[in-house]
Amino acid sequence: MLELAVRQDEGAVKAETVAAAQVIPHKFLEGILGDLRRGGIVDSRRGGNGGYRLARPAAEITVADVVRAVDGPIVSVRGERPTGLAYTGPAEPLLPLWVALRANVRKVLEGVTFADLATGELPEPVRGLAAEPAAWENP
Repeated sequence: MLELAVRQDEGAVKAETVAAAQVIPHKFLEGILGDLRRGGIVDSRRGGNGGYRLARPAAEITVADVVRAVDGPIVSVRGERPTGLAYTGPAEPLLPLWVALRANVRKVLEGVTFADLATGELPEPVRGLAAEPAAWENP
């Protein structure tokens, strides 16, 4: 996605170019690009001038959009969305915990566009979270 974002004004980019630039196996990348095309994130063209390009400006595509297109729901528990879960007894507090986790992950991923990443200018809330020393620790 970042290769396409930084080359947005160049037109379509061949999958081979992206694969080589990011050291990703071409077949693996084609699968991801297919998911992104079906998700309306990228467009593709065939032919000599063909390749892939962003379906809309990088400033309108969030990291959350891409995660959803490739992996589905951003946060799941046992393969289900948190809102589809039910707990009883002492486990009841788990549901609001999973919902809060999902809300925070969504807040970060929906707040960062590919234009932000392409320019290296992450939004302040994300920079602030990343600046916390505890964020870099592996407990």
